Amino acid sequence: MYDFIQKFHSGWAYLALLVLVVAVVNSFIGMSSKKEFTSKDRKIALFALIAIHIQLLVGIILYFVSPLGFASFGQMADKALRLTSLEHPLINIIAIILITIGWSKHKKLVASESKFKTFSIFYGLGLLLILSRIPWNMWF
Repeated sequence: MYDFIQKFHSGWAYLALLVLVVAVVNSFIGMSSKKEFTSKDRKIALFALIAIHIQLLVGIILYFVSPLGFASFGQMADKALRLTSLEHPLINIIAIILITIGWSKHKKLVASESKFKTFSIFYGLGLLLILSRIPWNMWF
């Protein structure tokens, strides 16, 4: 069971990151070109939100069944264990909160430029935080 969840978490991460990058790039392009915010733009941001939340749910399950997660919480002297048991989950939860705030804020806005700007800021910050805490040595 653990192996399947771990492989799914690692594999889904590629898709979730790709969709999030597309959403951030789309929001920057929309903001800089001053184009109209369409349903296509909303769907791109929504798919990124859904993909990231699925990644969070799988990650929470993995955290409690993994020997590198909650079980190794007391071993903070080891950098690799600290990354997987504390830094990676905490920073990614903060990033997902920022992405969710960006989604919620855009619904209250009317102007297209404001919507693109909101997505650029919140999704962009979320993406940067996620990229900063990925255990890159486990990816390749």
